[in-house]
Amino acid sequence: MGGGGAAAEAANPNPRRSVNPNWAQLQQKLESRRANKPSRRNPSADPVAETLPPSVLGKRKERAEPAPEPPLLTVLSPTSADGSLTDTLAMDCEMVGVSSDGTKSALGRATLVNSWGNVVYDEYVRPMERIVDFRTRISGIRPRNMKKAKEFWAVQKEVAELIKGRTLVGHALHNDLKVLLLSHPKKDTRDTAEYEPLRRDGRSRALKHLAAEILGVKIQEKEHCPVEDARAAMFIYIKYKKEWEKSMKKQIKLKEKLNQRKKKKKKKKMAAKTTDVSITI
Repeated sequence: MGGGGAAAEAANPNPRRSVNPNWAQLQQKLESRRANKPSRRNPSADPVAETLPPSVLGKRKERAEPAPEPPLLTVLSPTSADGSLTDTLAMDCEMVGVSSDGTKSALGRATLVNSWGNVVYDEYVRPMERIVDFRTRISGIRPRNMKKAKEFWAVQKEVAELIKGRTLVGHALHNDLKVLLLSHPKKDTRDTAEYEPLRRDGRSRALKHLAAEILGVKIQEKEHCPVEDARAAMFIYIKYKKEWEKSMKKQIKLKEKLNQRKKKKKKKKMAAKTTDVSITI
């Protein structure tokens, strides 16, 4: 027997060991899976990958371009055909230059619109002094407009009657009232140049910029139009009306309290003085 084994080894120098059939079957399965698995470097080798959109395959997804902003309107139109005198009116005035060098401002046109933006008053004005500079580039007023212009005193009286007892809206109203030589109760004044939420860093902003931002409309591109400016002020006020009126009520109540305190202090001082006089006597 020993001689037969040696002869077999000489005939087959590298004999294979007997392999467990279960282990051989497992190796075959692993090899078949490796053969069918797609390469990571070549996603196109996978038939499923070929049907997927590029974004799923790891390519950068293209960003959608932002929608363009709508263009600004160029005309402000009334919101109703109602031309009646409403409880709230908006005013805008255009000035001309008087005095020797034309630097002094005088009333050249006065305009009032109602809550709907309809014109309720619009008159050219002949100032008390000679016009030196029509300021047409801004005011839009020309010499021919003076042919049918009203006298200053007549316009002043008519405007005063219209705004009396009403809420007056405008932008930098102190300038308009100044050239009209009029005043208006502060509690009845709504100035878009003074309302804090419309200001920036404590400073008033141009009506042109407010109209573009809040109303989406271009105004004052060339010559100013008092009708358009008055409408812009009115529509801005209406946008903020609810909060604006709340803040006005708070201010009025606070002012009333302060006035009451002042009256009480005065009474106490008067009482103290009366007591001192009686003691001296």
